[in-house]
This record gives sequence, structure tokens and C-alpha cells, in this order.
Amino acid sequence: MSLFVPKFDESVIVREAEAEVIGRTPTTVRLLADSSRTGGALSTQRVTLSGGADGASPHLHKGSAEMFYVLDGEARLLSGDEVLTAARGDLVIVPPGMPHAFAAAPGADADLLIVITPGVERFEYFRHLQRVALGEVTRESLLEVQELYDNHFLKSAAWDGRR
Repeated sequence: MSLFVPKFDESVIVREAEAEVIGRTPTTVRLLADSSRTGGALSTQRVTLSGGADGASPHLHKGSAEMFYVLDGEARLLSGDEVLTAARGDLVIVPPGMPHAFAAAPGADADLLIVITPGVERFEYFRHLQRVALGEVTRESLLEVQELYDNHFLKSAAWDGRR
């Protein structure tokens, strides 16, 4: 096992008012710190979902783990073949290579802090998702950037049958 030691020279401080916000209700993403700001240690964002909104469809990361901390509300998470419910204060960490997805629980709101480690430059991925939502690029264009953002889409019968 090798030890990854991130290299950055100063503390990373992101004020809420300064965070870039992608999307709007029912799904907003606050871009907090990307891999380049943390010396590759992590990338993190805050995702707020309202009224049972979907967050991310099933996917996996080959080289990073993903942590979900529920700040408020209730979320549904796919972890492998299991769909679980996480409430305020719950933490779920998905290892590299494991399929996962997330959404607010049906009829509920969810506020999640999401951390990917080691970090991957993800801010541009979320901007790409915004361009898809606005119809500026096709949904299929996400397939072209899977390797770049280590975000590999897949099918999940467990996730499809969750509602």
C-alpha cells in the first residue's frame, strides 16, 4: 500500500457566499474545493435536493472513493447492489469501483456534503452537467468525458426498482 501525501501550501477556505452554484431547485450543487486546490487530496461539493429529486444516476469511480454525509433531510443511496436510506448525520463511504447513485428520498429534501478522494478535477464535470440540463450539449456527450472525470455510468436494476 502506498501513502498519498497531498501537496498544497495553505489552508483551503471556501465561504458559502463565494461558492459557485450550479443548477437551481430542485437540484443545486455548490462547488467547494476541487482537486487542484487540495493538492490532489480531495474534491468536494454540497448537493441540495428537494422534493425527492434525483442527484446522480448509477456510476462508479475507478480511482477514487466517494463519501456522502447527510447534512439535513433524507437521501436514498445505491451502494453496490443495495439501496439504503440515510438521514441527517449519517455517513456513507463507497470504495473505488463500487456502483453508486443518490437521490433525495421520495417526497423528502436532502442536503449532502460529498467528498471524492483522492481528488479528481470535478468542477468542469458539474458545469458540463449544467450544459446538458440547459440543452447546450447532449446527454450522450457525458459518455465522451467518462475517463476524464473518472465517472463511469452503468445500469443498476436495484436502483431502477427503488421507487
